[in-house]
Amino acid sequence: MNTIKEVDLQNRTGTPGPAAKWSYDKSHSKVGFTISHFGISETEGRFTQFDGTVLSDEPDFSDAKVELVIEVDSVNTEDAQRDGHLRSADFFDAEKFPSIIFRSREITTLGDNHFRLTGDIMMHGITMETDLDVKHRGTVVDPFNNTKAGFIITGHLDRTKFGLTWNGVLAAGGLLVGNTVHFSINIELVKN
Repeated sequence: MNTIKEVDLQNRTGTPGPAAKWSYDKSHSKVGFTISHFGISETEGRFTQFDGTVLSDEPDFSDAKVELVIEVDSVNTEDAQRDGHLRSADFFDAEKFPSIIFRSREITTLGDNHFRLTGDIMMHGITMETDLDVKHRGTVVDPFNNTKAGFIITGHLDRTKFGLTWNGVLAAGGLLVGNTVHFSINIELVKN
């Protein structure tokens, strides 16, 4: 068991303390996606319920450890019938797989406030590694003395690799729904 003296000695010798914790400011954040419809347009949607944390001590977030948990049942494409279909076993199967989880493994600095965030996405019972493009848009102190940081995160994935294979074929041979999902995540963090 560590005594206070032993803990102080460890800290004096350079053992890092716990990283600063940041949480998502949900009223200023959006988890959005697009997917091809009939091959001629893009259908947009978002998830309205999500949570998680970011741990980071570096001002540029170059040491960030990220967790994002998205509630599948909160999918919203502004079409109730389509949203119900997306929640069903044809797609997300929200009753059986209620969450999409991203956990970072590594962050790589690319320069000019850009990063590559590598981590695991767990969706529909399948876990796969993915790379996300991250831009740190800045850090400010708001009028209520809260420290906030803003980011734009983009990426894509092949939904069929997660077992989301439902589709239809048009008379001309094209697919009803595209396989590549593009996401654009606008995040504002608040320091706890």
